[in-house]
Amino acid sequence: MSKFDVIVLGSGPGGYVTAIRASQLGLKTAIVEKENLGGVCLNWGCIPTKALLKSAQVFDYLQHAQDYGLKADGVDKDFSAVVKRSRNVADGMSKGVQFLMKKNKIEVLNGFGKLKSGKKVAVTATDGSETTYEASHIIIATGARSRELPSLPQDGKKVIGYREAMTLEKQPKKMIVVGSGAIGIEFAYFYNAMGTEVTVVEYLPKIVPVEDDDISKQLERSFKKTGVKIKTSAEVTKVDTSGDGVKATIKTKKGEEVLEADIVLSAVGIKTNIENIGLEDVGIATDRDKILVNDYYQTNIPGYYAIGDVTPGQALAHVASAEGILCVEKIAGMHVEPLDYGNIPGCTYCMPEVASVGLTESQAKEKGFDIKVGKFPFSASGKAKASGNADGFVKVIFDAKYGEWLGCHMIGAGVTDMIAEAVVARKLETTGHEILKAVHPHPTMSEAVMEAVADAYDEVIHL
Repeated sequence: MSKFDVIVLGSGPGGYVTAIRASQLGLKTAIVEKENLGGVCLNWGCIPTKALLKSAQVFDYLQHAQDYGLKADGVDKDFSAVVKRSRNVADGMSKGVQFLMKKNKIEVLNGFGKLKSGKKVAVTATDGSETTYEASHIIIATGARSRELPSLPQDGKKVIGYREAMTLEKQPKKMIVVGSGAIGIEFAYFYNAMGTEVTVVEYLPKIVPVEDDDISKQLERSFKKTGVKIKTSAEVTKVDTSGDGVKATIKTKKGEEVLEADIVLSAVGIKTNIENIGLEDVGIATDRDKILVNDYYQTNIPGYYAIGDVTPGQALAHVASAEGILCVEKIAGMHVEPLDYGNIPGCTYCMPEVASVGLTESQAKEKGFDIKVGKFPFSASGKAKASGNADGFVKVIFDAKYGEWLGCHMIGAGVTDMIAEAVVARKLETTGHEILKAVHPHPTMSEAVMEAVADAYDEVIHL
């Protein structure tokens, strides 16, 4: 039986990053993967969706070339070529992970891994053969998949999840997107920009429900301006796929209505991949579809750990990576501090983009903080106006007593690349005054952060 120091189950951004860090720390490491290295993020999520979104953005720019004093006549799209480009990007990234596994001398065990007692993993290959491996430490990083609602069963053709949404052979004329989290909103933007008639249905009273109220309102305005129909406080109660397309019954405060479309995309959250991996056999504790772990990702059974979407933290690629690194550094005997889940940035890559970290205004008030709030619109930003992307704003929230940066919320072009300033500043316990006195370059989108802070402290210049 092959013996390792660490075996990682799953090769997504949690798993493969964990394996590399373990190897860097001198631990003999193996990784188990039943499909493609890189998991959902590299193959069916974060990366290929960004390729699709970029194509949509370029198409949108070309259609509005005259706004920039340019001529681009007869601009059209090749939907299958857009999808093909996205798949090529994903394939390239997956090959990159293969290279990293070889570079770091990590053994890749292809097949479906099942946990066994005694710190063992049985790996079943595609030909049905089974091999058992042993390790001092086994880390579960099996991720999650698209969740199905009883009222919205996915058939993969007319009612689809994110995987099918990325590889449709033919562009639908009409699409209903159920759910307005990051996945639903990004696909709504992509298909609308490509020319599909899109309706977003959200059960809660606002779209992107985890975001600050002002961000949700601005995104709804921006989306409606581009032709996306939005129905909030609405629920899909049933779908009829018997005809050529789909008939979805939507229940709202006004009553019921039936919407017709070619395809319904279900983007109502995720379901963890914890079935049939041996949790019950080993005795690993779970609660509400999540594996229970301590601050260092140890389960209740010594030698078994879990990170990423299968644990109670935020289901984000960068969270999984951070958890995995922390987990193996603890295993290796390094001094590590528990992850601060209150300082995790969230990003949505539609247009305008959305990025945030920390408390929303309503959360800060609920917690009893006396707050200072500042806001700077991109319509007052020289760089944003020159770029033709003046939609959106930066909003900051500070504790009035101590100047602690409680939250930062952005909507606009490129804000997903800007949010890190707030994350690092909050990590370093930077005050509003210190941000104000840190010179920001002009003209940039990022100076809107400084201007929003200035607004909070009644020192704003350009408003």
